[in-house]
Amino acid sequence: MDPDVDFRPAAPPGLGDWRVLAAVSLGGALGAAARYGAALLWPTPDAAFPWTTFAVNALGCAVMGVFMVLATEVRTAHRLVRPFVGTGILGGFTTFSTYAVDIRRLSEHGRVGVGTAYLAATVVGALVCVWGAAAVTRKVAGVGPGTGAPPRKASA
Repeated sequence: MDPDVDFRPAAPPGLGDWRVLAAVSLGGALGAAARYGAALLWPTPDAAFPWTTFAVNALGCAVMGVFMVLATEVRTAHRLVRPFVGTGILGGFTTFSTYAVDIRRLSEHGRVGVGTAYLAATVVGALVCVWGAAAVTRKVAGVGPGTGAPPRKASA
């Protein structure tokens, strides 16, 4: 028998843990409402660079970098915090579907170069923001490589 294979019957289909679903749903609604508010406060004309979506995605990625360090390396968070904040709020706030629509809209208005720059800048910017925010948070919190602090033990 292979010790890596679980031969027990699978759990019957159902709602599973409804609290996780509720946390993600509530967080997603809050994040999407915040993004919608940003779009209302800072509207983007059709053929213009979509600064609002770019800023929302960059900010969301930076907050994700901070949040993940705090929730996984600094202290143990309640089991619903990550689905609520990470998947819910930040997943609803950031938007790669609007990003794709923005690129298409720019291309349809003959601004292929701007659309291509936006495509690249968003991907690079998102990665830089999440990595940079995580690195700064680790430094400020005194955790991670090079700090001399022992790694936090995972909770069961």
